[in-house]
Amino acid sequence: MPTLQRAIEPPRSAVISPFLPRIDPELGADLEAWAQDELRSVNGQIEYLLKQAVMKRKGGQKPGTGVESGGEMKGTSDS
Repeated sequence: MPTLQRAIEPPRSAVISPFLPRIDPELGADLEAWAQDELRSVNGQIEYLLKQAVMKRKGGQKPGTGVESGGEMKGTSDS
């Protein structure tokens, strides 16, 4: 009996688009050392730093949630 193989595509949110940044060699070495200190790959370290920068730019919100990094909804604090 022949078996059917169907290609299963991951959800669009799981697709990561690759790109190759041009980074100064000294900065690359610093990123590699920093990544090793935090037990991450260089790619993971760059992704972490970019996410932090985006969160800071959006005013402390976790990307796409409307929730501040501390867990409160923006504008709901009692202060």
